[in-house]
Amino acid sequence: QVQLVESGGGLVQAGGSLRLSCVASGSIFSANAMGWYRQAPGKQRDLVAGISARDSTTYVDSVKGRFTISRDNAKNTVYLQMNSLKPEDTAVYYCNTGHYFSGTYLPSDYWGQGTQVTVSS
Repeated sequence: QVQLVESGGGLVQAGGSLRLSCVASGSIFSANAMGWYRQAPGKQRDLVAGISARDSTTYVDSVKGRFTISRDNAKNTVYLQMNSLKPEDTAVYYCNTGHYFSGTYLPSDYWGQGTQVTVSS
């Protein structure tokens, strides 16, 4: 069974940075695409960034140029570097293991517990 454990969230002022980490176990990490999602109170969970098994990346427009997704297959870990944070980035962030189909990231049913990111203005 796949297990995903996120960490790195916290409280930061607008303009600050955080790096989220997600350690995966129970699957062949290097063969899977990985994604970061976020969910704000009262809103649906949306994809923020994805990275394929070959390190191709995709981002939602609102984070392009500010967030960077990366992976370390030796550590079974995917990262999300978040710079120039804005109050609207406040949400619970989740990682997911999935796959790409025709350039679109498709999530699996495996989710971590989430890590809270709060950006104060």
